[in-house]
Amino acid sequence: MPQAPILVVTTGGTIDKQYFDALSEYQIAESVIEDILKISRVTHPFRIVELMRKDSLELTDEDRALIKATIAAAPETHVVVTHGTDTMTETAKTLADIEGKTIVLTGALAPARFAESDAPFNLGMAFSCCQAAKPGVWITMNGSVFDGLKVKKDRAAGRFSEI
Repeated sequence: MPQAPILVVTTGGTIDKQYFDALSEYQIAESVIEDILKISRVTHPFRIVELMRKDSLELTDEDRALIKATIAAAPETHVVVTHGTDTMTETAKTLADIEGKTIVLTGALAPARFAESDAPFNLGMAFSCCQAAKPGVWITMNGSVFDGLKVKKDRAAGRFSEI
């Protein structure tokens, strides 16, 4: 039985941030998601669409509409969205009425370019969740899978939790 390919939509966020020098702030650079998947030796078929390079606090309603339209128009029924953690739940709500697709949002609390980043683990969880979960919107962070409509980011604790 052939494996259903996964569409990976990158939107920016901490997972793709880069630190240039001691005098600069983090900036969102070219996505490293494909590199992470290669280093991880992922053999499951996937296609990457680098949609935007934004901090999630800068995402607008128009940006969320573009994310939704991209996913809705795609032939893939399994989708991973890399996204900044601050407004991930807002985007999850926007995507909730897309029917017949399993959509998993994930991100990182430390940039993927850092040795101690949670990005590779979170991305791996998103790939697994995307294949195993029923259609709907999910968030994978901190070693857990959350219903995308029943989760919040706890900034003080630096993690996500159910609501």
